[in-house]
Amino acid sequence: MFKAAKAADMTVAISPHYYYPTDKGWKFSGPLEKLMHHLGMFDRTDALNLDGFEGSGADFMPEYKEYINDGKTIVASPHKVYGPENNDLVLQLRKNRIDQVILAGMSANLCVEAHLRGLLEGGFEVAVVRDATAAAMLPEGDGYLAAIINFRYIANALWTTDEAVKRIGG
Repeated sequence: MFKAAKAADMTVAISPHYYYPTDKGWKFSGPLEKLMHHLGMFDRTDALNLDGFEGSGADFMPEYKEYINDGKTIVASPHKVYGPENNDLVLQLRKNRIDQVILAGMSANLCVEAHLRGLLEGGFEVAVVRDATAAAMLPEGDGYLAAIINFRYIANALWTTDEAVKRIGG
């Protein structure tokens, strides 16, 4: 999708998830937040320092870097829990006069669904790319299946990557 979007000169935006040392001082958190803090997932040394970023759990996946680090991709301020309510993603999209979003990401039933809900509430038309998302699976349930069920009810469209690329024009 990155390749097709860039070829079509579409705006691409990333809503990263970062934790800074001060976030470890939170007085309460949910089970997944506790796990992410314990594992050091998405940890950065601070908001203004990229020392140790390369190859860390907060870094972008190597196969996507050429598209993200091209000087054209919007990298929003980080979200801290799941959705875009506390970062500048909506501002970035609105300032670029974008009202339709193709959404994908790594945590379907958490961050992707929270972004979907936040963007819909903000007046965006949102298509979710079902096979460009993933989710955790626990003994109590399948996060991906939970998300797909909700996506069918609330997203404006639910596409495969092939369908998204075709609609983009790639």
